[in-house]
Amino acid sequence: MVVKKSGRRVPFDREKLARSIDVALRKREIDEERIERAISGIVRQLESSGEAEVTSDEIGRLAMDALKGVDDIAYIRFASVYRNFSKAVDFHNVIDELTTIENERDSDA
Repeated sequence: MVVKKSGRRVPFDREKLARSIDVALRKREIDEERIERAISGIVRQLESSGEAEVTSDEIGRLAMDALKGVDDIAYIRFASVYRNFSKAVDFHNVIDELTTIENERDSDA
């Protein structure tokens, strides 16, 4: 079961998760198989947690983590909705976050 921010409990809907990911990836040239692997990875993490309930926030966090590894633009799009961006600085902050991660990856290589 998914616990919404309102406290309402609804069954987990894999298709709703897939639609959210698809919206973030709209007009991005990402292989369908890679997208499916990301969605399946999120579902596996939820199932392996052993918890009967999960918050919608946790699902959103997992989706953001998955998108971070797939496409930066999709990650920013998803983050803007998930984190409820209201100012340009919100976008700037998430871009800075991605830049820091990329710089750390480059220095490790």
